[in-house]
Amino acid sequence: MRPSQSDNDAAGDNPNGRSLSGRVLSSGKAPGLKVIQRPYSCDVCEKSFPHFGDLKRHQRIHTGEKPYSCDQCGKSFCTSGQLIIHKRTHTGEKPYSCDQCGKSFARTDYLTEHKLTHTGEKPHSCDQCGKGFTRPNCLAAHKLTHTGEKPYLCSDCGKSFYTPAKLKEHERSHTGENPYGCGLCGKIFACSGSLTKHKRVHTGEKPYSCDQCGESFACSGSLTKHKRVHTGEKPYSCDQCGESFARLGALTIHKRVHTGEKPYSCDRCGRSCKDTTALNEHMRTHTGEKPFRCYVCGMSFSRKSTLKVHMRRHTGEKPYSCDQCGKRYAHPGDLKIHIRAHTGEKPYCCDQCGKSFTQSTNLTKHRRIHSGEKP
Repeated sequence: MRPSQSDNDAAGDNPNGRSLSGRVLSSGKAPGLKVIQRPYSCDVCEKSFPHFGDLKRHQRIHTGEKPYSCDQCGKSFCTSGQLIIHKRTHTGEKPYSCDQCGKSFARTDYLTEHKLTHTGEKPHSCDQCGKGFTRPNCLAAHKLTHTGEKPYLCSDCGKSFYTPAKLKEHERSHTGENPYGCGLCGKIFACSGSLTKHKRVHTGEKPYSCDQCGESFACSGSLTKHKRVHTGEKPYSCDQCGESFARLGALTIHKRVHTGEKPYSCDRCGRSCKDTTALNEHMRTHTGEKPFRCYVCGMSFSRKSTLKVHMRRHTGEKPYSCDQCGKRYAHPGDLKIHIRAHTGEKPYCCDQCGKSFTQSTNLTKHRRIHSGEKP
């Protein structure tokens, strides 16, 4: 499109006042007001810009042109600035640091988002449920959970996703691509988030803290699950006995009490276990390993959970109390069993004779009467 005479006047002496795929717009200036002129307009979407170079960069959105390529991995970008930021994924450079905790970032927008974790601010809110987010793209993805829309479809298996990033991560399960590698141990990952979490194994960093008890965690999901200890929330319920759990994984393992499934077998003695944790603990009966040591008395344990309960002998802590009689316990499982003394509940039922029990261990012992198994 050729500019008019007034357009040429607005462009001034700039010989590039005319674009191959844009037009120059005149811009007036009211007396006493400073107006930023945007004389270069895109003829595709009408967006206008103050400089011809800005228009040229913008037009690459429409053309798909990516003239700047990374010499290490070949990935291409629309602007030289995007390429500079990308190269930091190879060099590990993180020039922007948080003045509160010292954590560094490759991009200024990542630093800005990180600072919200200190203030607790979540400026982007869902107008349907009120849930807040630190990033607008996270809010946009969240809104799809209300509509059920998953517009990004995998061409290999047909599975759909809320965001293109999640689709891209999923597609790597088909290609086997793991582009993110740990510089310390060499372990590779399909997404950068998994690598970030993994690195905390080496650094010991636990940036997510509980505001009630101060316990810290390496990932936000673990903190969310932990908070249910304080709130008592148990969103996952067994459809056979009604028992509820704070974690989906705990429900999956619990269901094996009803089915009798024990999919994990010891390669030394053949004993089967309901989950990998139980198998690892069992394996220590062969090795004699007790890796969890009490720093007060030196006593060692084969299970981390046993050490945690043991420590309460030294501290006298009994954080779990019965809301009916006030009796307190050091372990949540003991409280759960105690509550059944009030309710009369016996959720563990023998599928051979119908006898019920308050504890799964009692049911396991009872079943040996029928099977003749010796512990």
